[in-house]
Amino acid sequence: MIGQKGIPATFGGVEKHVDELSRGLASAGHDVRVYVRDWYTPGNLREYDGVRLVHVPTLHTKHLDAAAHSFLCTLHAVASGADVIHFHAIGPSIFSLLSRLFGRKTVATVHRLDWATDKWKAPAKLALKTGEWMSVRFPHRTIVVSEELRNYLLNKYGRETIHISHGIRLPEPVPADIIRTKYGLEGKNFILFMSRLVPEKRADWMIRAFRDRKRKGAVPDGFKLVIAGGEGGSPAHVQRLRALAAESPDVVFTGYATGRLKEELLSQAMLFVLPSDLEGFPIVLMEAMSYGLACLCSDIIPHREAIRNGVDGQLFRTADFSDFGDKLKDLIEHPEKRNTLGGEALARMKRRPSWMDVVKQTEAVYLEIL
Repeated sequence: MIGQKGIPATFGGVEKHVDELSRGLASAGHDVRVYVRDWYTPGNLREYDGVRLVHVPTLHTKHLDAAAHSFLCTLHAVASGADVIHFHAIGPSIFSLLSRLFGRKTVATVHRLDWATDKWKAPAKLALKTGEWMSVRFPHRTIVVSEELRNYLLNKYGRETIHISHGIRLPEPVPADIIRTKYGLEGKNFILFMSRLVPEKRADWMIRAFRDRKRKGAVPDGFKLVIAGGEGGSPAHVQRLRALAAESPDVVFTGYATGRLKEELLSQAMLFVLPSDLEGFPIVLMEAMSYGLACLCSDIIPHREAIRNGVDGQLFRTADFSDFGDKLKDLIEHPEKRNTLGGEALARMKRRPSWMDVVKQTEAVYLEIL
């Protein structure tokens, strides 16, 4: 596995996917090796739940980290005699050409169209678009995590791909402990935003809408907004978010939430909000739905794949901030609607494939090309 920052996953949808997939394959008896970066995975960790962790150097900068690491990992994987080399994300898939040149069976998974984010300037966007083309040109098989991505690649390149979405692991809700002690959060007295703090996730919309509704008395006293996420390579954006929230003591920044903290936030939130204007197929949204949370999301295609509007979640018009604020106000003021949406969301997640289903589908791809 090449392209992910590392495992065990602490943040990132790609990392969560690789974490679950690699451990599932290892439990099925395969020799699985996941390449990791020391700044993400502790340098002394060499094995994780049956998966071998291979530490390879990188240049830890915004533009060179993924490229340098993926290039060196590809050379190492080719020399190791791996039966299958699996690239994750379109940037690392540039090196699928090397894998094929050396005669290795090669798979790529497209998780999202990374070039579409404002995070990257023109040269980086060009490199990512090149990776997108290579991801359908050189691997023996290309996997996508959403129907939107499958249709996009088919229409643009005339290439068929294999749709294998993310799995779900149904959780057991837990009581407030850490969040009460550390952040003063009680059960069902906060709205939750959980994602990387990068421009396309639009945490600024969440802060502005919460602040505006608070001023108008639409948010009860003592009610909070929790922003759970780290900078994701955009420190200037995080500074802007903190400045935007500075006048409101009811906005709580927790940083990346993992383990028990993440479980408590998802268990005890009143409402989950994801106003992104770009996604692949967000695992965190499915996790929120699996906790029976009502979810308010932008009506981009990946969210429309995950949510039936007004049935098991609520969508707002992506480019319409006023509509977002109105839908937020409506869900805050109508607990019976939140309960209905949350109950239907949980019921839908119970019908989704598990991570073991994802493992079996991916394993079948490997065996077919072998």
